[in-house]
Amino acid sequence: MDEKPFEEPVLVRLEPLGPALPIHSTKKAVELLTDARWPSERGPRHRDAVDACLKVLDGHRSTLDARNALLEAAREAEILVAV
Repeated sequence: MDEKPFEEPVLVRLEPLGPALPIHSTKKAVELLTDARWPSERGPRHRDAVDACLKVLDGHRSTLDARNALLEAAREAEILVAV
């Protein structure tokens, strides 16, 4: 499966003192969004991001859509480190 890379990574931190994780592609974004370490309270931006990423992997949306949706979900979950 094509990873559908982002032009720029999104940096997130799943644990307060943990390392910043660079998310470089739509495939990695889906893995992150469905990871058990994602904060347990998953809001509407999380659902939107999963949907956007899956549509990108199916060829129906752009990688920019997936990246932007991931940014919003990470902000909502308060795990965004840098854009």
